[in-house]
Amino acid sequence: MASLQDQLLKAGLADEKKLKQLQKEKKKQRKQQPKGAAQTDEGKLRAQQARQEKAERDRQLNQQRNEEARRKAIAAQIRQLVESNRLDRSRCEVDYQFVHGKKIKKILVDDTMTDQLARGRLAVVFVNESYEVVPEAVARKIMERDEEAVLVLHDRNSQVDKDEDDPYAGYEIPDDLMW
Repeated sequence: MASLQDQLLKAGLADEKKLKQLQKEKKKQRKQQPKGAAQTDEGKLRAQQARQEKAERDRQLNQQRNEEARRKAIAAQIRQLVESNRLDRSRCEVDYQFVHGKKIKKILVDDTMTDQLARGRLAVVFVNESYEVVPEAVARKIMERDEEAVLVLHDRNSQVDKDEDDPYAGYEIPDDLMW
């Protein structure tokens, strides 16, 4: 069976002059390589480079998937904490206003909840597109997972300091005063 070169020569698609020139160039390239050096094939190099790039893309994709799974797990933990520890606000009639982002929001609470929110014993959290009131301990657990979920949690220590340094501490506040 004739080689491809012979077939091209017979068909008239190549001439002998070009064929001999190509053979000389190949021979020069072989002689220029040092003895014992493996011949590097461009196809092999490209394939190896493609494998490395694919491995890097796969590694990045796996990292993104792991990060997404971790975020979902944290969100589920926060939802579970809020669902099991939220306070019942069904009979509340007093508006409690707070800042969420750049907007002022309000929820209904009762008088004792308002007082406990101000003293840092309760907190307002934002979960599942709704606002809930939870105890301070639960809010601290939620803050460990996601600080942005807790919207209102006043510091207890700052309230105590304010009360000690209050110049009006000796004056009694009238019972009928509405803020």
